[in-house]
Amino acid sequence: MIDGIKRILSVPELKAKIVFTLMMLIACRVGAYIPVPGINGDAAVELFRNATGGGQNLFQLMDVFSGGAFAQMTVIALGVMPYISASIIMQLLMALVPTLQREIRENPDVGRRKMGKWTRILTVVLAFFQAGLYGKYAVQLNAGSPGIIVNEILDVQAFGIPWLFYLIVMATMTAGTILLMWIGEQITERGVGNGISLIITIGILSSLPSTFGSVIRQLNLDSQEPGQLTFSSLVVLSGLFVLIIVGTILIIQGQRKIPLQYARRVVGRQEVQGGNAYIPLKINYAGVIPVIFATSLLMFPATIGQFVGRGSWVGQVANMISPGTWVYMAFYVLLIIFFTYFWTATQFHPEQIASDMKKNGAFIPGIRQGKPTQDYLESTMNRITFAGAFFLASIAILPTVVGKMLSVDSSITYFFGGTSLLILVGVVLDTSKQIESHLLMKRYEGFMKKGRLRGR
Repeated sequence: MIDGIKRILSVPELKAKIVFTLMMLIACRVGAYIPVPGINGDAAVELFRNATGGGQNLFQLMDVFSGGAFAQMTVIALGVMPYISASIIMQLLMALVPTLQREIRENPDVGRRKMGKWTRILTVVLAFFQAGLYGKYAVQLNAGSPGIIVNEILDVQAFGIPWLFYLIVMATMTAGTILLMWIGEQITERGVGNGISLIITIGILSSLPSTFGSVIRQLNLDSQEPGQLTFSSLVVLSGLFVLIIVGTILIIQGQRKIPLQYARRVVGRQEVQGGNAYIPLKINYAGVIPVIFATSLLMFPATIGQFVGRGSWVGQVANMISPGTWVYMAFYVLLIIFFTYFWTATQFHPEQIASDMKKNGAFIPGIRQGKPTQDYLESTMNRITFAGAFFLASIAILPTVVGKMLSVDSSITYFFGGTSLLILVGVVLDTSKQIESHLLMKRYEGFMKKGRLRGR
């Protein structure tokens, strides 16, 4: 590994990309410690810890994804969730509106720029709306426990509404989300890895020290009395931790190899004998994107409901779909399966592959070229996608089920498995592949000591 790091640092272009990515991620973490003007961050954290029991588990999950910024009511408390929600909406519109599909197919560059523009606009709208709900929630908390909001800001009112406080919260949190969106896009273009996924990952990693501290406290090592967390439960969670890491790697790296044969073809002035090759069809073509999309989509209505209040019907629905409930897990599994198929359908194009094979004189043994090849590839991908989606959903909910059976605190199960660990492992694998590809372009073997990352 040390030799691999040396090879990475010996490539100036790759070194610059990694340094740029690290600097951008550090800037994200700085924003997690800047509270909204007029907010007492320490008092907000204390109140948040007392309010994250029972049906408030959604806030724990949001705090993990934002790297602690949600609990401290900082400028980036909303994280990149508005951007992900906007991306989901635009992807659905692209699949449902034929004119958008035709525009992107006819002029991909212009279509992508247009999609990016509308995604950013929708992100600002969603962030502005969610920040307003967050401000309402902060006012409700301050009414029960004064001291979270500076009184001088609350005193500026119109028609009984503290409009100055709402304006500050909505402006600063929306600006924070826009900054994260810009940083994510810059990392994707000029750095290494997917910027938005890396921002979520760095937020999850920042919760590692607090998770270990929670494990030690719940083990109750300083007393003879048994703690809330037993050593047997810790062993089971550790086993799940390893199992999910291995399972995620196998699912993301797994491939179904479709054999190909080439007829005799002319290359330049020479006739080349036909050869053999294969088409690698990934078992999970979408990676961990379905997990991120499913979590974001379930967070949005639940967040609105819990900010509005439990007394309303919206709040009651939010309690039903809060993380940890069986209704939440059922919707979570269905959404992961749906987004796995949806992302695969939008990114995998069997008609284009079949057309390219026909142009190059390639064929699948026993399958005719053209439409039969397209149908074969489509049916094969649908079958292996079902297996990949099923195993991905199973890994995502396994820690929650085990945690409920062992009565383990949800703050521990959120990190030791499920959503957080799936995203973490998937993003690390994707980033490693990009670094490996840069090294291979420079004719290095890669940074892994024993072989390169490859499909299984």
